[in-house]
Formats: sequence, C-alpha cells, structure tokens
Amino acid sequence: MSRCVVDSSILLAVMLGEPDAERAAQCLLDPVMSAVNLAEVHSKVMLGGMGEEKAWNMAFSLIGEVVPFDDEQARITGDLRLRTKEYGLSLGDRACLALGLVTGLPVYTTDRIWQRLKVGVKIHVIR
Repeated sequence: MSRCVVDSSILLAVMLGEPDAERAAQCLLDPVMSAVNLAEVHSKVMLGGMGEEKAWNMAFSLIGEVVPFDDEQARITGDLRLRTKEYGLSLGDRACLALGLVTGLPVYTTDRIWQRLKVGVKIHVIR
C-alpha cells in the first residue's frame, strides 16, 4: 500500500486487536497521521487501561509521519463542520480529512459513515 493518511480508527483497530486488525495493519506501511488524531488515539488507549508511556510509545511507533496541526488544517477542519454535520463527525475525524485534503493523499478509516462523504478526498473504508 502506498503512502496514505490514516484515521484514529485504523490505529485503534491495530492497537486494540479489533476486528479487521490485520487489514488495518496493511494501512500502516507508510502512514501519515495528524497530531490531533495521534492525541486522540493516545487518550483512548489510556482510558482503556494502558499506561501513559506504553500507550504513547506503541501509538507513536506505528505512525511513519506525524503532521503538526497548522492554521490551514484548522480552517479546513472548521469548514468541514457544516459539510459533515449530518454525519456526526468529530473534530478528530475532520482533522484527518483536512490532512488528506492538504496533502492530496487518500484517507483510510474503519468508520462506515465516511462512505457517504463527498469532501474532495479519496476515502477508503476497510470494514
């Protein structure tokens, strides 16, 4: 698989051994992730009982490139709010999509609702 943006759900599937974890792991061959999504993964894994250090090291080690959240991504993330409101996307979801739009890379997720999105970026849903 070529370079791509991965949503938090991809990393969580792998880290937590969720259904389709093997398929999700294929998305981690050359992944790019927003710093917003990395923070989301880190916090969710800790809430599940994993220690801070272990959660961070595991999440960080699986991502090839962590992209800082900048003003361009912030604006796009905000703009996406109205366009995706009916689908209930979180700030992290929209940050992921914004990174895909900025980089021109396809986005991978496990969230089926994303199949309905028409935001200008190629979205692959693996479940």
